Order: sequence, then structure tokens, then C-alpha cells
Amino acid sequence: MASITKTTQIMNTTKKSIGNFRWTICSLLFFATTINYLDRQVLSLTWSDFIAPEFHWTNNDYGNITALFSIFYAVSLLFAGRLVDILDTKKGFLWAIGVWSVGACLHAFAGIATSGILTGNWFVGFEGAKNAIKAVNDTGMVISTSVTLFIFARFVLAVGEAGNFPAAIKTTAEYFPKKDRAFSTSIFNSGATVGALAAPITIPFIAKAFGWEMAFIIIGALGFVWMGFWVLLYDKPENHPMVSPEELEYIQQDVIADSKLVGYVAETATKVTFKDCFKYKQTWAFAFGKFMTDGVWWFFLFWTPAYLSSVYDMDATEAALPLFVLYMITLLSIIGGWLPTYFVEKKGMNPYDGRMKAMLIFAFFPLLALVAQPLGHYTYWLPVIIIGIAGAAHQSWSANIFTTVGDMFPKKAIATVTGIGGLAGGLGSTLINKGSGVLFDYTKETNMAFMGFEGIEAGYFIIFSICAVCYLIGWSVMKTLVPKYSPITDL
Repeated sequence: MASITKTTQIMNTTKKSIGNFRWTICSLLFFATTINYLDRQVLSLTWSDFIAPEFHWTNNDYGNITALFSIFYAVSLLFAGRLVDILDTKKGFLWAIGVWSVGACLHAFAGIATSGILTGNWFVGFEGAKNAIKAVNDTGMVISTSVTLFIFARFVLAVGEAGNFPAAIKTTAEYFPKKDRAFSTSIFNSGATVGALAAPITIPFIAKAFGWEMAFIIIGALGFVWMGFWVLLYDKPENHPMVSPEELEYIQQDVIADSKLVGYVAETATKVTFKDCFKYKQTWAFAFGKFMTDGVWWFFLFWTPAYLSSVYDMDATEAALPLFVLYMITLLSIIGGWLPTYFVEKKGMNPYDGRMKAMLIFAFFPLLALVAQPLGHYTYWLPVIIIGIAGAAHQSWSANIFTTVGDMFPKKAIATVTGIGGLAGGLGSTLINKGSGVLFDYTKETNMAFMGFEGIEAGYFIIFSICAVCYLIGWSVMKTLVPKYSPITDL
């Protein structure tokens, strides 16, 4: 007994001596991602009840805005990842969150700008803009002008938000060893869930109390607060006074271990080009996995409020509780970040094999989406729970697919490759968001019947069915391209 006690004390002392500042950095990434997703959600939670009546939008108009946002985000990711690698982590992250916070606030002034363009009344305030727009007889011009202005605001938002994940993944690779990266990524990535969770219980109520414009301004301003904390707290671990030598050794354990291998080549400071990255199957595997699955999450994020509104006649405040429950379920994704660590430490797998095994497990859960619509006839809570489980599976998948980049590529290429995968994911998101808007309007107008569903419900069943199989297809292609752990040493 004494021996056990002594061993425990030694282990506890060791843990304390290592230090935990890396988790402070992880918490900053968590809050950045939370703000990121709050900013994205403002439009999805306000357009149907507050914005559409003012500007006469249809589902297709909203679908066009979300689809173009996905395109802007996708293309920006390609260059944002490259820029983060060039500017390095600290400046790159500041650039990203500064731009997207400006973009988030810009949405609030779309009404005033619409009023100014169509009536010449620019200095009228939010309520004055609403009254001026009501007096415009040309509904088509109101729709066209307002949609264009929102698209511009989404463009600025997308350019900035594109930097979040490349910078966060690069930071994770700097502060965590490979075996812990999926877990740390799942923690900061859960910020997406927390942001989505907080959104329906805050944004509709802010919009109802103060106007939809203030919802964009209040949420957008959070990013500027975060920037102050980032400036104060971030530095590279080897230069940070709050990172102990023991913690630095823990962080750099992979480099220390790899340096002892025969044929080891130390990472150089040479900049990596897009051409360099595209030479490797690892890049294509990551990109295809993102292409097949990112759109599923975006669909759930952008269209679930509209689904509850269209199928169950819920307004934004009525949908707050089911959306809160849905996104609370997705917090289970943190388990998904821990699972590869279990496979590595308990089963002796290398990080990549452990990650791929975990991702295969997660790929089966979205199949539940096939029964979301049929069960929804009993109660709306069943599709809400199923979508929540599918969302948790996606976030678990996402935490692991991101860390495959850190498994395979040197740190200097991580943001660039992450950006390439983000471009592919954005293209997939564009297809599903634009396609969903067109499909939903078509099925509603024609009262189309499919598999026992009619109208817009048939449209949702089609999209749910597509979402259900995307992960298994993505995993199969990834495993085919990169069947085993193959780190890149010649970049």
C-alpha cells in the first residue's frame, strides 16, 4: 500500500512539474472558435423572422447568400492558410479575427445601405431605414440590393473566418504532441458547438429586444475583446516564459523521439509552396475527406432552424430550446478527441492508425439521419436528437481529420495544407447549401412526393439521405489514398 501511495505521489508531482500552460492556449482557441460560430449563426437565426420580412427574401435568396459565403470561405481558406504560414501564428490569428469581426458588424448596416441606394436616405438609422424601404414599390430591387449587400458582408466575414482553423491547427501542433492533438483539437473545436449552442438562446432574443442589427454588432464585437487576450498570452512555447522546461520537453516529445531515428531530417525554415503540397497523396486524402463531410455540418448549422420553422411552424424563439438541446448533444464530440489517444496509449497504435480507426467509428453515426424524417412524424424531438448525434459524430470526425495534417506534415506546412482541405470542404458546403435552397423551394412549389414525403419535407429527406453516407465514402477514399502512417520528411 505504501508503495502504491508513493508511486501516486511521484506521478502527481511529475504532472505538476510539467505545467499546463498549453491548456491556456487551448482555451484561447476554444473561445476564438466559439466567437467564430456565433458570428456565423446570427444570420441563420434572424433571417426568417426578422430580415426576410423586411427585404422580401425567399429560401432561394437565403440559399444564395449561404452558398456564396461557402465559396468565399473556401477560396479564402486556400490563401488564409498560406498567409498564416507566412505571417506565422500570432499575426495570422490577429489578422483573421480582426477582419471577421469587422465583417460580422457590417451586416447590421445592410438595411441603411439599402435605404441609401434605393431612396437616397443614408443618415436615417436602423428604424428610419426600415420605414424608407417600406415605401419602395419595386420589391425586386429591394431583394436584389439587400441580398448583394449581405453577400458583401458575408464576403468580409468569410475572408476573416477562413484564418481561424489554419491558425488554430498550427497553434495546436506547436503546443501539443501528436498523441494529444486530436483531444486538444476536439476541445477547441467544441467551441463550434458551444457557439452554436449559445446562439439560439441569445441571438433571437437580442434581435427581438434591440433589433436584428444589434445582434450582429454585439456578437461581432466579441472578436475585438479576444484579440486583446491573444496579444497578451500567446508566444511560441520555446519562447514563452510561462512554459516550463519540463512542459516544453513534453510538447516536443515527437521531435525528440524522431531525432533518434535513422535517416532523420530536421525541419528547415524553407517556405512551402502550394505546388509542393499537392505532390503528396496525404494532401489529397485530407482534401477529399473535407469535401465529403464539411457540407454536412454546414447544412445542419444553417438549415436546422429553417427546418424547424418549415416543418413544425416554429419561430426563432420557439426553436431556441430544441436547438439548445441539439447542440448540447454535439458536445459529446469531446469523446471523439480522446478516442485516438486511447488507441495510441492503450492499444499501441501509431497516431494515424488510431485516428483512422476512430474516424471509421464516427462515420457510421450519421447513418441515423436516414430515419430522422420518418421519426419526425411522432415528435420533433426525435429528429432533433438524431441531428444532434450526427453533429457530434461530425465534430469528432472533424477533430481527427484536422490532426491527420499534423501527423503527416512538418509544422511549416500545416496551415497551408489545412487551407487546401478547407477549400475542398468549402466547395462541398457550397454545393449542399445552394442545392438545398433550390431543392426546398422546388419541392415546396411543386408539392413533390418522394419516399412517402411531400413538399418541403421531401426535400429535407433527400438532403438527410445524402448527409448520411458522406462520411463512409470520405473515409474509404482517404484510407485508399493513405493506407498507413506515412509522415512527410522531404519538405
